[in-house]
Amino acid sequence: MITAAPTRPGRPRTRGITMVIDPGLPTGAFTDVIDSHGELIDLVKFGWGTALVTRDLLAKLEVLRAAGIGFYFGGTLFEHYLWSGRLGEFVDLLRSHAVTHVEVSNGTIPLDQHDKAGYLRLLAGEFTVVSEVGFKQVERSDRLTPADWVAAIEEDLEAGATLVTCETRESGRVGMARADGSLRSDILEAILESVDPSRLLFEAPTKSLQVELVKALGAEVNLGNIATADVVGVETLRLGLRADTLMEMTAAAPARTPAAALAGRVRLVVAA
Repeated sequence: MITAAPTRPGRPRTRGITMVIDPGLPTGAFTDVIDSHGELIDLVKFGWGTALVTRDLLAKLEVLRAAGIGFYFGGTLFEHYLWSGRLGEFVDLLRSHAVTHVEVSNGTIPLDQHDKAGYLRLLAGEFTVVSEVGFKQVERSDRLTPADWVAAIEEDLEAGATLVTCETRESGRVGMARADGSLRSDILEAILESVDPSRLLFEAPTKSLQVELVKALGAEVNLGNIATADVVGVETLRLGLRADTLMEMTAAAPARTPAAALAGRVRLVVAA
């Protein structure tokens, strides 16, 4: 039995959140992930508009409820209903599925930031709201300055958002990330000067973004858009159990004993 494995606080967590994205997994595979690794997952987002075409959505929601894991539908679904003039139907959908959270975004449709905050404020009267800042189109995102990001995040928090998601999409190459997949450090630094990182959920679908964010903010950084196949890998990054973060996340011994000094004290058993 392993007795020296590092640990983190269990759920419910307010820091070190892992949000997993479901792009439409088969129900059996989804259930297996929750059964096997549910203690490492805080939230599940049903990506973009997949909730409307997932045949076994209700079965998946029951799996999450039984595991005590929060869930919500992608912000694109909010935008879809708003753009088509059916926001009332969207609210009915949220109520009928007893969602634990709702995401409000303006990543695709031409919705002004202040108007987005108004819808957020309206929904926050009934639901726990996660907002999203950043656009899905590279050109629009590139026009956002660090000051724009800070102002939008602060406005969303003031309007009632519990968490603000920092956009990078499922590709990890837009929004707070550059086209090469690296983090826009100017934006991150500006945000952290003004906002408590526990109120931020950083989309980090790629290992490179996960590593950058864990190194920058530590094990308790909130990470989102994590693929189901990466749940365990992300936890090892948080705990320093992967080469990429081992030295940053693991306290070094005051002095390491040279291998030669261990002779006679460590017995190695070599299989024949």
